Amino acid sequence: MKKALALFIVSLCFSCQYIEKKVPSEKELFEKQLKEINWKEVDEYPSVADCEKLSDKAQREQCFFDFLTTTIQEKLAVDTLSMLFPQLDTIEVKVTVFPNATMEFDPQFVKDSVAYDTIKIDSILQARLVDFPKINPAIKRGIPVKTQFVLPVVIKQE
Repeated sequence: MKKALALFIVSLCFSCQYIEKKVPSEKELFEKQLKEINWKEVDEYPSVADCEKLSDKAQREQCFFDFLTTTIQEKLAVDTLSMLFPQLDTIEVKVTVFPNATMEFDPQFVKDSVAYDTIKIDSILQARLVDFPKINPAIKRGIPVKTQFVLPVVIKQE
């Protein structure tokens, strides 16, 4: 009985080596997580203070885009953009929100557009689209990130 018990204890000690599982390396874990991340979407869209009180992600996103579109339209309504270019009713503006909460606006024109002076429109936009309220940048995995999107801005409303 003592020999059987000793044999059992020895085999138990050596059998633990066969049960060991391979631990993945840090590099393998990192690469696996990188593949799982959706780089096309952010966890939280940029936001303004008025939209922060909304709890639903889709409502916060819509609130931000509505706020931004309305603010741009109000700033451009002061100018003579609609009088200088009467055929222009909507401009698509590429908005970039940087991680440090600064913004950049870039009008998007058709490549072969000769109907209006794109340089003049761009300079008017750059002059008018300043002094925006504080914008909180988008968040991805807890880190502020750069986001870009194109907004259609109505210049002339009838």
